[in-house]
Formats: sequence, C-alpha cells, structure tokens
Amino acid sequence: MTTQDTNVDRAAKLDTATLSDALDKLGIIGQCYKIKPRDTDFRMAGRAWTLKYGPAGKPCGTVGDYIDDVAPGSVIVLDNNGRDDCTVWGDILTEIAHRRGIAGTVINGINRDTHLCLSLGYPIFSKDSWMRTGKDRVEVAEVEGPVTIGGVKVQPGDMIVGDSDGVVAIPQDCELEVLEIAEMIEEREEGILQAVLAGSTIAEARAKFGYHLLQRGDSK
Repeated sequence: MTTQDTNVDRAAKLDTATLSDALDKLGIIGQCYKIKPRDTDFRMAGRAWTLKYGPAGKPCGTVGDYIDDVAPGSVIVLDNNGRDDCTVWGDILTEIAHRRGIAGTVINGINRDTHLCLSLGYPIFSKDSWMRTGKDRVEVAEVEGPVTIGGVKVQPGDMIVGDSDGVVAIPQDCELEVLEIAEMIEEREEGILQAVLAGSTIAEARAKFGYHLLQRGDSK
C-alpha cells in the first residue's frame, strides 16, 4: 500500500514549462538539458529512485537487477554519464516497470526497444534510442546516490516531472516553494489568456498580470 504524496499530485497537474519558470525565479537549475520523451504524449511525476553507471571493469560487473526494489510510483533515474554508444534500458525492464506501477524512467543516456514503451504507454525520457547493449560495456557504480541528468544534480527522493517538453527535477528542500510559485504562474498566465479572449490586447493583459516578471528572481 502506497502513501498519498500530495506534492507529487500537485506537480502532476503542472506543465514542465511552468515548473521551469518557477525554478528560474528561485535561481535553481532543474531543467534536464536534451532529455526528451520517446513519445510526446508521455507524462510522469514521481520521486527519484537513482542509479549511476560506470565503465565495465575486468571482470565485468552487471547492469543491475534492481527493478524489484523500486517502489510503485517512483521515477527510475539512470545516469549513464550521457553515453549514447550503449543502452541501459530495454524491453524486459519496460514490461516489469509498467506492471509494477513505476511512474517512468529517465536516462542520462539512451534506451532501446522503444516500440514496447510506445505500445504500453510507459514513459521513457532519454537522450535518444539505439539498439547496442550496455552489458559488458557498463556496470552499476552506485545505487540510490546522487546522479546527474542533463546537467542537473538529482538526489534520491527529489521530485521528477516529465512531459512533451522534457524533464525537470525539483529538490526536496524547496519543492513547496517551487510548487507555490508554479501554481501562481499558471494562474496568471490563464488570466492573460482569458483577458485576451475577452478583448484585451496581449500587451495590456501581460502588463496587468506581470507576465515579463513571472520567472524573474528578486536579484534581477
């Protein structure tokens, strides 16, 4: 039985673009550069379960049998140092993660067997896809430690949100503030849209709701 995570529920209702603006306002780098969904319909939100890879040693280690240890609702976050010459995720992991209720997978690297995540609707966000296996090329270096995804530092338990625009990571110690600012931004942008639809010019509506200041921090 899982405990309801109200902050994840709040984040799931927000677009990554809005969360990105909130992160900018607080001066937090949380936008995972060039990490993209394998399908633009993919959306996910959950807590990070992290794993870091390194080059395979001699004798070779393994790519890990961790999937049974990941709690339902988590986002699996795999750091393969941005490597695009071998994968660390494929169809077996996709099938099991989907059946276990994992929220999605984020890879600082690539995946393969993309057809299955598309057919199941299981969200995978990565740099790209290619078929070459990571077995005997990489091995598990650390489980449930800090990782880097698209230039963003991610700790276990950080909030991860993904949609058609990519992935954002929100540190636990400031997630409430990020969510409050993002919800404010969403409300004001909706106000701008409604004002324009009611006959206002976009310049008037943006000025009224402070559009150009929504993402700006106090120091700018």
